[in-house]
Amino acid sequence: MKGFGGAFRGKTVFLTGHTGFKGAWLAEWLLALGARVIGYALPPPTEPALFDQLGLARRMERNILADLSDRAALQAAVQDAQPDFVFHLAAQPLVRESYRTPVETFAANVLGTAHVLDSLRTLAKPCAAVMVTTDKCYENREWVHGYRENDPLGGHDPYSASKAAAEIVIASFRASFFGNHPVRVASARAGNVIGGGDWAADRIVPDCVRALARKQPIAVRNPAAVRPWQHVLEPLSGYLWLGARLAEDPSLAGAFNFGPGHDANRTVEELVGEILRHWPGKWVDQSDPHAVHEAKLLQLSTDKAHARLGWGPVWSFAEGIRETIEWYRASTKKTFAARAATTTQIRTYSADAKRRGLPWA
Repeated sequence: MKGFGGAFRGKTVFLTGHTGFKGAWLAEWLLALGARVIGYALPPPTEPALFDQLGLARRMERNILADLSDRAALQAAVQDAQPDFVFHLAAQPLVRESYRTPVETFAANVLGTAHVLDSLRTLAKPCAAVMVTTDKCYENREWVHGYRENDPLGGHDPYSASKAAAEIVIASFRASFFGNHPVRVASARAGNVIGGGDWAADRIVPDCVRALARKQPIAVRNPAAVRPWQHVLEPLSGYLWLGARLAEDPSLAGAFNFGPGHDANRTVEELVGEILRHWPGKWVDQSDPHAVHEAKLLQLSTDKAHARLGWGPVWSFAEGIRETIEWYRASTKKTFAARAATTTQIRTYSADAKRRGLPWA
């Protein structure tokens, strides 16, 4: 199979979480690939929201604003869509928010995932489903090496624990219901994602952008924390390629990590320093020894994705930061066109992947 473009052309894709940051980027890419995109999510969680900036509501096949907790509505939507592909991204995605609303976080991330999987049981046609979780689903022992897909799951904070639980639910449904079924189910675990159009609170890049736009110092909570930073297009290319390959090869039903190259395992301080190379300003250390727990060191191994899918990252740490800040700086201008800026980066990323000889490009 060469390239995933043809895999989605004219096909129906059921996308949960399409109103969020990653979901909006994925919806835009799927539309560019010729897919019929049906979205199911809560209303956009931020103001502004990339979903609105891209005008996705009027360009998608259907824009269903509903909660994953509404099992009847979700099952009806899946049955009506009869999808060829499902990408499940809907979630409560913030660690600090999970401390404020732990029960709601578990409900959205665990029970919501179970509801999606249960709805897929009713399909009687072939469908490749990619369930998106996170690198934080692993029991974090602050190891210097990257976590592999068969390492123990766990989570200190409610968000991480909910994603670990979601992975267990996915594995259970796959073993119990999808072994001899036209629906094939895989899960995807990605690292810390950056990119233009993320307007969430309590995320370092949007926090940087807001401070820089106001000409204020950036308040940095955890300057020494190490994360696998990657541009949003990196994991999305992995999700799309996994979905396309899963539709052909049932042996790929399982868990996959999608992370950056080793050069992108950097501290928050290094991330902020690279941002300031493109948008000059200052930052201040606001570490709080009494703050809620957040992991200090977290890295992923992507050996399985390399070996089984031929997938690999395209942009370096510096390139991902450059593209991210270029998008945000452009957004401050009156002539800014979010869709043009977003699709240009998708085309640039795809062209760079093709030059590298990656199989999906």
